[in-house]
Amino acid sequence: MAREEENYYGKHGEPRKFDPKFRGPIHNRHCTDVLCCVIFIVVILGYIALGILAWVHGDPRKVVYPTDSYGQFCGQKDTINENKTSLFYFNILKCASPIVLINLQCPTTQLCVSKCPDRFATYIDMQASYRYNKSYWEYYRQFCKPGFNKPLKSVAQVIRDEDCPSMIIPSRPFLKRCFPDFSTKNGILTVANQTTFKDGRGKTRNVTDLREAANGINNVLDARSVGMKIFEDYASSWHWILIGLFIAMVVSLLFLVLLRFTAGVLFWIFILGVIGIIGYGIWHCYWEYDHLQGTPGSDLTIYDIGFQTDFRVYLQLRQTWLAFMIILCIVEVFIILMLIFLRNRIRIAIALLQEGSRAIGYIMSTLFYPIITFILIAICISYWAVTAVFLSTSGEPVYKVMANQTLCKYANLTCDPETFNTTNVTKLCVGAQCTFAFYGGESFYHKYIFIFQLSNAFVFLWLVNFAIALGQCTLAGAFASYYWAFRKPADIPTCPLFSSFGRAIRYHTGSLAFGSLILAIVQLIRIILEYLDHKLKGTQNSFTRFLLCCLKCCFWCLEKFIKFINRNAYIMIAIYGKNFCTSAKEAFFLLMRNVVRVAVLDKVTDFLLFLGKLLVAGGVGVLAFFFFTHRIPVFTQETPTLNYYWVPLLTVIIGSYLIAHGFFSVYAMCVDTLFLCFLEDLERHDGSAERPYYMSKSLLKILNKPNVETKRH
Repeated sequence: MAREEENYYGKHGEPRKFDPKFRGPIHNRHCTDVLCCVIFIVVILGYIALGILAWVHGDPRKVVYPTDSYGQFCGQKDTINENKTSLFYFNILKCASPIVLINLQCPTTQLCVSKCPDRFATYIDMQASYRYNKSYWEYYRQFCKPGFNKPLKSVAQVIRDEDCPSMIIPSRPFLKRCFPDFSTKNGILTVANQTTFKDGRGKTRNVTDLREAANGINNVLDARSVGMKIFEDYASSWHWILIGLFIAMVVSLLFLVLLRFTAGVLFWIFILGVIGIIGYGIWHCYWEYDHLQGTPGSDLTIYDIGFQTDFRVYLQLRQTWLAFMIILCIVEVFIILMLIFLRNRIRIAIALLQEGSRAIGYIMSTLFYPIITFILIAICISYWAVTAVFLSTSGEPVYKVMANQTLCKYANLTCDPETFNTTNVTKLCVGAQCTFAFYGGESFYHKYIFIFQLSNAFVFLWLVNFAIALGQCTLAGAFASYYWAFRKPADIPTCPLFSSFGRAIRYHTGSLAFGSLILAIVQLIRIILEYLDHKLKGTQNSFTRFLLCCLKCCFWCLEKFIKFINRNAYIMIAIYGKNFCTSAKEAFFLLMRNVVRVAVLDKVTDFLLFLGKLLVAGGVGVLAFFFFTHRIPVFTQETPTLNYYWVPLLTVIIGSYLIAHGFFSVYAMCVDTLFLCFLEDLERHDGSAERPYYMSKSLLKILNKPNVETKRH
């Protein structure tokens, strides 16, 4: 009999001889896909080692603190720059864009300062007033290099050696960097209410010249004030947001319970509504067609008038409305015929939906399992993000020669700041300096940081998919134990969710890792294709862009197909405990033998769950809208005063949708599991005393296949 059970499916997936010893999910299991399990464990250990390696070499301070031209952090405690929290740029006009500034690639001296300048000033003006007003110099020197105290040094030499900036402009700190304090006055761009400034080199320039160096900074700074207001709104309404999310959870639970009684009613109301709307559309098209009779020009054909940008022209033609009427008639007839020929399959789908609600009612703990999946995914995301930050900050400070590239052949070459003054570079390139450029390195570790980052992303995708697969297999095992209980609920095992989780971890880690690995590879390829597409957007090679578009489409379809196969394979693994490939093959052929039932159940389930999500998110959203806009008289006094009422409103709507999605994903998994069990039940049993059906009485009634009264021991 064991061999009969092992060979239940033929070479091409066709059902073979019935196994009389079949009693539902196999409890005496063995480990599956052991090799993949071993590889998975080794990869996890390697991932931990990669995190430790990144932690040893990385320095997240490089992200938190800006770095000056000497590689020192601004604002870091227990350093000479502890009280100098902002980064100042000597000549911000040399910076091409804000991205350059943030990446510390601006080709000008950068200095840590305690505060950003708050006035316009130039070194020339300071020097001219130094003899009778030394306070000017005392203010200006804080933006010069530390230790520089030669206010009478010639302007040309100061600018050449970059001892001091040739000018300073009013600035404000953003991302701990000093950017021009832009504002708009009467539609004119200004800095400290001025439209012009002296550049310290004898020229008067317009503040619009700073736009190229700090493009978009003003908008981002304005966004800071918006961000503060949003934070205030969250601070005053967070408890009401939690109440709204709690209501969404209760409504989601009620909807799942009511599906047991209303699934059929909701579906048929929707179908009749669609038929009625299409019928009205047919009548309206006929009315328009008849109304245009005799109207000049209405008898022209679409071919006669050709292509028109104003599509309202086509609505003046009788032919257009005739075409619409024919199309709607075809759709109406198709829907009616589909309902006539597929009515039994639709009834089965509705019965399975009701059975799913009943199964969840008996195993309520499954509704809260998504919390475990969420925690596992949150851990994966956190570890990936921390490792990525440490890897990106693993470089050592790299210094380069800063000089005029047209006059100095050593410009942009790496240098050592400790020995730079003893080299000939300063003699051959007057004014050249060895300044900090970026973080990098030439060691083996630093050369392969990109590979490490790619590996970090790949293992992250693998772990996330594994967490999702573990949840699907666990839920499938719990719901399968419900279906294969001959006397429900008496024969349902104790703690079915916990038992299913234990079986999945103990026996099928390798199979779950195998399916997750395939999906992670496809997802990584999609990410690489998206990156290449982003990089090649500016190219004129239409063939390359077309090829990338085709590849992206193909891999998107492949990812969807693999997710579908994996989901059903995990269900078969939970039921029979076989390896991934065997389970995927059996699930695929089982579904293909019942492709019409699959399509009907999928569409009916999608519609009802979509309706449920709209009901939960929309209902709670409407309630939140009336509450936060002071339109509920009873709660007028309790409603907080907000800057933007849409902030908590959107939070409640999005949060409600996510909560509903979490609950309904369990329901969808339940229906899919029961459906596969139902198909297996039909193929394995015939309702006799030796082979009774395990399905519910409602399904037996729909199929008109009664069970012979028997007792199952």
